[in-house]
Amino acid sequence: MTRRKPPKVSFRWWVDRQIDEARARGEFDDLPGTGKPLPKPTGNDAATDWVLREVRKGGHDTKALLPPALALKREVQDLPVTLAAERTERRVREVVEELNERIRRAYLNHHTGPPLTVALVDAEEAVEEWRRSRAAS
Repeated sequence: MTRRKPPKVSFRWWVDRQIDEARARGEFDDLPGTGKPLPKPTGNDAATDWVLREVRKGGHDTKALLPPALALKREVQDLPVTLAAERTERRVREVVEELNERIRRAYLNHHTGPPLTVALVDAEEAVEEWRRSRAAS
């Protein structure tokens, strides 16, 4: 059991002393990750950082962690890239309609999380943009 901090001793000094003594006893030898750099901080708390690393390590998309309102917003932002992979105009329209249907359902069922501020995607504009991107490449 760890001894109690003596009176009139700073907390910082006491913790540093405990660490130094544990190091001298070899309690930190052979820990996993010894000698490896710490992962770069993302600005989130440690638990969020850990979850993001594990999800990425598993090869999964971190967008699945977003609340529905933000996930839909991200999906609309990424739509040009998504549509660029499609080969037919019919399929582009299907993708846009599927997205619009999810947006409609989200507005009907939105109860928690950030405000839902995503507008429906104009299918004709999406098709025109898809055509322009295909003509440019």
